[in-house]
Amino acid sequence: MHGPFNIGIDRLAQEAARVQQQLGAGLKTLREIGDYDFGATAKQEVWRDGKVVLYRFIGDKTPTARVPLLLSYALVNRPYMVDLQEDRSLVKGLLARGEDVYIIDWGYPDRSDRFLTLEDYIERFLGGAVDHLRRSHGLDAINLLGICQGGTFALCYASLHPDKVRNLITMVTPVDFHTDDNMLAHWTREMDVDLFVDTLGNVPADLMNFCYLTLKPWRNFVQKYVGLVDILDDRKAVEDFLRMEKWIFDSPDQAGEAFRQFVKQFYQGNGFVNGGITIGEREVHLGLVEMPVLNVYAENDHLVPPSASVPLKDLVGSEDYTEVSFRGGHIGIYVSGRAQKQVPSAIHDWLAQRS
Repeated sequence: MHGPFNIGIDRLAQEAARVQQQLGAGLKTLREIGDYDFGATAKQEVWRDGKVVLYRFIGDKTPTARVPLLLSYALVNRPYMVDLQEDRSLVKGLLARGEDVYIIDWGYPDRSDRFLTLEDYIERFLGGAVDHLRRSHGLDAINLLGICQGGTFALCYASLHPDKVRNLITMVTPVDFHTDDNMLAHWTREMDVDLFVDTLGNVPADLMNFCYLTLKPWRNFVQKYVGLVDILDDRKAVEDFLRMEKWIFDSPDQAGEAFRQFVKQFYQGNGFVNGGITIGEREVHLGLVEMPVLNVYAENDHLVPPSASVPLKDLVGSEDYTEVSFRGGHIGIYVSGRAQKQVPSAIHDWLAQRS
């Protein structure tokens, strides 16, 4: 006899036996797993300001690109997502094509960083890293690649210092924060961010993580863990799963004052579109971004939907603007198999044409 879902007693028994077998295999697999490390590429520290460190990646061959490429990641997660593992690394793909790749590690803010501002992050830290690379390479300007929130920082910096950025690349970067399909923006639109930050000081990482996970609650709280049962007998697949889980929950707290300013000026004020973004005492105008711009967005991005990214074309002053869409999501654009084949080559080829 079958119920409304056509599931009989025999099928239930078979599925129970299969799950039991997989769980048994999982115990063996978990005992065999050692340290599932992240970060596939060697790197060396070349500059530091407090907790913020600039690293240079060391590839298998000497870079052929004359102009270094600086990666600016978001504050809300750790930047090793771009170099997660041997076969899922945007960085390795860029190095293999001859790029000279650097990355900013923002570190883990603590109570002493409570009053860091956007000016600190954009002018002091990002600007300090840019100036170090300009000096060390003997160049007037470098290539800058900003990812997600790091892309908004890169846009601000390029607007304020267009003479120091030779080529600008933005990846899954929000520009219009008031699009209808941007759920995260809707949540923060009416938020009393002053009360929030004055109460908490720094914003706890666990609270930020919970907000991001609840954007897709079924997928993030149930489906992926149910799916874990199906791979428990595959050591590599389990290691990949655990590595991703480590990255998801390895999140820094957010410096309270910078968080306040970011929510007010971007999520609430939609400053790139409406104006009014000030970094220190200087106002940001995207019309001053006149260097070549490559904007890479993900078609299935639930954090930065394409509608939030593509308006960049009409806001920058550049006459050399290129747009590349990637068939995938916000994380897939770094780690999926398709991304390994498409994204590094798209970035390298675009830069090579402007070398």
